Amino acid sequence: MDAMRDAAALEFDLDTGRRGERDSHLRTLLCELTGAEDATVVNNNAGAVLICLNTIGAGRQAIVSRGELIEIGGAFRMPDIMERAGVQLIEVGTTNRTHPKDYAKVIGPDTGLILKVHTSNYRIEGFTAEVDGSQLAKIAHDAGIALLNDLGSGTLVDLASYGLAREPTVREAVAEGADLVTFSGDKLLGGPQAGFIVGRRELIAEINRNPLKRALRVDKIRIAALEATLKLYRDPDRLAARLPTLRLLTRKQSEIMAQAERLQPKVTSMLRSRGYDVDICGCLSQIGSGALPVDTIPSAALRIAASSGTALEELAALFRTLPRPIIGRIQSGCMLLDLRCLADEQSFLESLAEGTGHAMA
Repeated sequence: MDAMRDAAALEFDLDTGRRGERDSHLRTLLCELTGAEDATVVNNNAGAVLICLNTIGAGRQAIVSRGELIEIGGAFRMPDIMERAGVQLIEVGTTNRTHPKDYAKVIGPDTGLILKVHTSNYRIEGFTAEVDGSQLAKIAHDAGIALLNDLGSGTLVDLASYGLAREPTVREAVAEGADLVTFSGDKLLGGPQAGFIVGRRELIAEINRNPLKRALRVDKIRIAALEATLKLYRDPDRLAARLPTLRLLTRKQSEIMAQAERLQPKVTSMLRSRGYDVDICGCLSQIGSGALPVDTIPSAALRIAASSGTALEELAALFRTLPRPIIGRIQSGCMLLDLRCLADEQSFLESLAEGTGHAMA
């Protein structure tokens, strides 16, 4: 919060007394945390991919594996973003298997770049093959073209060290030889919505000169929040305790179960008169469709049962109308309130009391 209240030298260079760059507050941190030569930031990761493609590939071809032609939230598709960026899509391989030779054989004089896209919102399993970043970097550089690696949600730390499923880190993508790497400032990173671009200094300079950069720039409040978030990553030993996203993802099921046991009697007293029964059950929290799409972690929930599915739908609708909505999911004929992300028990109970007309003790 201090970072949000303090004054910031936005677009003013304190060393020279002249106009500075908006990204300067974040550049040093991003380079330190990723090992990249330079960095910049735009409003979200789709914007980051758009401006990278437009800067280094406009009017030329971009090669992508068919297995990586993703559609992200809101029906925004990678081919559409590429078309708007002014690049010609060249598909290679098949949905489930793409090999180095598939890329190499289509590179020609009109090729501008190779695009690798992390399939962070779905997963193909079984008889599969993909070309990793280091192989693609060699193919691209041997041909004198650039490799753009879109990591999607992106992470700056090895999530496996926190007991979560492993995701490729930005530092690893840079080390593999990608010329540009794009990733989100929110989702797994845990900050506000933003799109980070890290990579070769000369390419970042070109991106910053692109007129799209001003249209996609982030505001000063978001810059302050991003800076505060990135600074937490300088202290990995305390990161899980200080970063809300990681703290909630790493909560132990036993801790959540204890919370459920505290809440269950109080919730029961509010809902029993309306014909609902409340007990406790184990459940699985889905990490997210835009990051670790099929991975779940053990959690605990309040399970609300009713005499009919209609009654559950009515309760869910009531919860959504509260000033501080309560959102659950209906599963196996019951409503589950997964408590993994419930940090403020008192506010939850006050909201529930308001919705049920129950006086708080």
